[in-house]
Amino acid sequence: MPDRLTIDTIDAELVPGARNAIRVCLQLKPEERITIITDEATRDIAAALQAEVEDVGAEHAVFLLENYDSRPLRNMPPVILDDLAQSQVSIFCAQSQTGELGSRMQMSSIVNRNHIRHGHMVNISRQIMLEGMRADFRAIDELSQRLIDRARQARKITCATPAGTDFTAEFSPSLKWLKTSGIITPEKWGNLPGGEIFTSPMNTNGRFVVDGVVGDYLCAKYGDLHDTPLTIDVRDNRIADLKCDHIGLREEFRNYTTTDENSNRVGEFAIGTNTACARVIGNILQDEKIPGVHIAFGHPYAEHTGADWFSKTHIDCVGRNFDIWFDGDQVMRGGKFLI
Repeated sequence: MPDRLTIDTIDAELVPGARNAIRVCLQLKPEERITIITDEATRDIAAALQAEVEDVGAEHAVFLLENYDSRPLRNMPPVILDDLAQSQVSIFCAQSQTGELGSRMQMSSIVNRNHIRHGHMVNISRQIMLEGMRADFRAIDELSQRLIDRARQARKITCATPAGTDFTAEFSPSLKWLKTSGIITPEKWGNLPGGEIFTSPMNTNGRFVVDGVVGDYLCAKYGDLHDTPLTIDVRDNRIADLKCDHIGLREEFRNYTTTDENSNRVGEFAIGTNTACARVIGNILQDEKIPGVHIAFGHPYAEHTGADWFSKTHIDCVGRNFDIWFDGDQVMRGGKFLI
């Protein structure tokens, strides 16, 4: 049976972000059903979300992962997947562990197949609830729409940073741009906090300096990379060379991006649009929404972008202080939008 979180007192500082998630981002209605998947480390945040759901009056089920299988999860427990398939709305609000990406992909497969409005809050923290989740997501959606309208017309986007990024992406009309601004629709589930546009690029070349953060479980391990940036040289959409003074990070990143034949391939090119995220905090969930460019190696979200290849890995890479040009027209200077 599903769980019910019992917390003596809901942390009042979590309430604005939880209300934003349930009422603005997911637009939960009383007649709908929502599944919340959480874990022990995140139960306070999940309890705040559950309280908002109860206030809306929607039917709901809550699952605490540790009650159904040991961590790290090799597979998402079937009872959770079965419940998820009955809902119109869902939230994954839990911390990631090494090797769990496959179980989350099982979950997202159900979400995609059933067109569930899903808020993905992997590695959510109290700090993010107090910062990125308090954004004005309607304003971010308007900015994201203006940006994506221009991106869909661009054949080439170039970006540069003071740290040494000099990177160019080329795009195909057959590969779809998507907006995950925090206002979640059945078309595409989104991370919360939201605030980005993205696609799978046709080709990329150049140098990308990761002086922000890298994704998945490496983010929690290495945090803010400002003092030990990872420099990635890309040639024809594949990693050609890696440099980093932190040898452990370099080799773990190399191992991650050689997991399968496409793990070293640029699968995502994205621009963050959450203007409430003003600084790197060492958490990929929020940091990839900072205004600027991030790229990811591995899975290209083919089910949404239309890419014709697959990888079982996906790792985001975030830099700082971008200048960005769409077909030669500058749209960002020093991390600030010009549109």
